[in-house]
Amino acid sequence: MDPHAATKKLETLRTLMAGHTDASEERRILDLLRDATPAELNYLLANVDLESLLGDLDDRVFGPDHHTILMKLLCRERAQELALPVRASLVTAIQKGGTPYTAEQCIKDLFLGVRGRELTAFKNLLDAGNNHQDLEKLLFDDVDNVALREEILGHIQHEARLAPSGESKVLSDIDDTFYANLKDSRYPSKTVYPGVLAFYAELDRGPGIIPGREGDLTFVTARPMDPLGAVENLTFDSLRKHGVPPHVVLSGSLTHLLGNSRIATKKFDNFLRYVRCFPEYSFVFVGDSGQGDVEFGDRMLQHAPEAVHAVFIHDVVDTPETTRRAWLDKRIHFFDTYVGAAVDAFAVGLISRDGLARVALAARESMEGIAFTSAAQRDARKTELLRDLQRADALTSPSPPAAH
Repeated sequence: MDPHAATKKLETLRTLMAGHTDASEERRILDLLRDATPAELNYLLANVDLESLLGDLDDRVFGPDHHTILMKLLCRERAQELALPVRASLVTAIQKGGTPYTAEQCIKDLFLGVRGRELTAFKNLLDAGNNHQDLEKLLFDDVDNVALREEILGHIQHEARLAPSGESKVLSDIDDTFYANLKDSRYPSKTVYPGVLAFYAELDRGPGIIPGREGDLTFVTARPMDPLGAVENLTFDSLRKHGVPPHVVLSGSLTHLLGNSRIATKKFDNFLRYVRCFPEYSFVFVGDSGQGDVEFGDRMLQHAPEAVHAVFIHDVVDTPETTRRAWLDKRIHFFDTYVGAAVDAFAVGLISRDGLARVALAARESMEGIAFTSAAQRDARKTELLRDLQRADALTSPSPPAAH
């Protein structure tokens, strides 16, 4: 690609898009895109506002259907020349506008043109926007034509069987799992639990020497989603401010806020959708004992026992030891600290020995920065953490040489 020529074409495209575009300007835009080399086309689409581009070209009652021609050009005729990030950006631009049947057909074409591990990468790009416009919303809300949706999901399922990812999606609740917010009075309100971010990172990283792809953290919450995604985007902002890396949020609804069983049902419905979006992955869930997460985790394991490796439950209601042991038989691990969770995750092969050590170090360091409301509260939590740190140290410390 000639950088100078590509830059000139980009300047021309931006000039044509500025302000109102008449039919002649729309024709010039189409000619510019049609005549661009593959490298130039990717460069142009990566450096303009695609949502504006799609909106600038119109279909007319009397006159040319330039919008339809543009969609056909990008989604069918030249789709195979688009780099995955550009293809994903194009789908997102279509998603942000209205999605009539013709737009949904274009989304379907862009999915069906990608296969194998490239399809997994494509889906992860669509899920990486850090806002409410994610893959689950795209396929189950924006694509509302059932036949087109099932065609996309059937393609995803077929490709997943041929190319399993070998990695796990890390699903997590937020309140009383990520930070103290509802029932947990053992910590000051909004305290991020010591070691939780490191625990997410190690589950995402996996147990192998070579780390897995970063960015497989998804929050499954009872917090309701509104049509504009305002509540969900506030959740994104709050989590980012607390140091959470790029993630996805699957929200609840107002009708499912009352009662733990209804909360669990909504989370399970979201999980069923998410499994269909990412059937090539396995799953791990981190929740708490305060709001339906045990029931949700149990239903996950019953529905997909091979795909769901384990469920970790942060105990905020002093669950009896006999009850904990009964749930452990079902691969539901209750824990008091994230070091304890990491010990169990290491034991079942979800994180590495070095990963366990990293969680222990992170928890030890962050505990020191918490401003507890009383000495008794601080001492109780430190005693709890020390107990689990000793368990972790026993697993991570080098064994002494054997006596002769």
